[in-house]
Amino acid sequence: MSCSSAQLARYVLTTRRVGPATLGRLFQVHATTDILERGVTPFMKMTTLSAILLGALGSTIALCQTPPGAAPRTGPGVQAPQDAKYQDLIKTCKVPPPATPGRGGGAAKGGPAKGPAKGPGAAAAAGPKDVTIAAIPGVIAAGQQWKEVWKVEGNNADGIVATKDGGILLAQNDNSNVVKLDKNGKVSTAYTGLNTAGSVAMNGKYLFVLNRGLNQSIEQLEPQRKTLVNKNNGDPLDCLGGTLNDMTADSKGGVYFTMGGVFHADAKGTITKYGENINPNGIVLSPDEKHLYVTNGATIAVFDVQKDGSLTNQHEFAKLEAGGGGDGSTFDSAGRLYVTSQANGIQVFAPDGKYLGVIPTPRPVITTTFSGPDRKTLYAVSRTGDTDWIIAIPMIAQGPKGRGK
Repeated sequence: MSCSSAQLARYVLTTRRVGPATLGRLFQVHATTDILERGVTPFMKMTTLSAILLGALGSTIALCQTPPGAAPRTGPGVQAPQDAKYQDLIKTCKVPPPATPGRGGGAAKGGPAKGPAKGPGAAAAAGPKDVTIAAIPGVIAAGQQWKEVWKVEGNNADGIVATKDGGILLAQNDNSNVVKLDKNGKVSTAYTGLNTAGSVAMNGKYLFVLNRGLNQSIEQLEPQRKTLVNKNNGDPLDCLGGTLNDMTADSKGGVYFTMGGVFHADAKGTITKYGENINPNGIVLSPDEKHLYVTNGATIAVFDVQKDGSLTNQHEFAKLEAGGGGDGSTFDSAGRLYVTSQANGIQVFAPDGKYLGVIPTPRPVITTTFSGPDRKTLYAVSRTGDTDWIIAIPMIAQGPKGRGK
């Protein structure tokens, strides 16, 4: 386990080993801070340790070299099943969780099921691969190129949705915030005080976020901030088993979500489970709200949505022809479905399930949405090692208006 210079600074200050004035003189300092360091004074953004600091803080450095797992991890920034207090909470369940769920339930977006392990021991991010974009009629022109819009360290970009002004909102697992990336690439904190934020969903006036930390919940952020659901028949939501994964909002103030199964929480917070023989991951409601699409390993399942929000007629919509396992998804205004498949890019399907082609990506991708001033820019989150990138590409297709996806 290793520590960054900013982590060392926080430690020595809180333990009063070195005062701020002394510490400031021992580091080479950058003049600015970024979105991940809000609340950290400017001198805490440091690039090198001087020999003086190494000598004075030997015990601090030794602490940072302690093997992973030496200190229990708990609280915001830690997904519930990895929290040191998780088993104590599960013991309170009247109905205990099912056996360890498979992919899409036990590990939420950003967890082990997504690819390379994250955290202090994660391998360095690999460089991007060269990709050639082929034309998909009505979707994207040949030769378009992805642009890196923003880069952030840690598990700090997931579950993206479009904003009405052409930006995107994204959830930050490690920082427990929702941040906004505007159409010009400027980042600001939109919502704080969350509990391991995992995915954002928007539909009309409603905005929600998943909280993946211990005592998991789905929180409404707009039009007023409140908990939509954190219990199921009196049990903590954690008793469903695994981690809240992905979510899509309906126009009535409810949400559909995946957590080792497919669930609907209505506007009153009442939960109903649906689906058979399904190992869900990403989930998205069609623009007309008549169908719900769920990535299911190498396939995509679809349900019919009834007027009361209940789900019927589960069946296979399509197979991921370019390979990989499905993750986050989005629609365009013509009803085409776009499915991220990690290293296999973003696969595109016609409304009838016909495979139209793939938009390859330089790095694995986990979530996507249309945004930009005219909703003709496709955004995605790439993740490799312990780094997230927001990438964007111009499109012929246009995203639906009035919804986050």
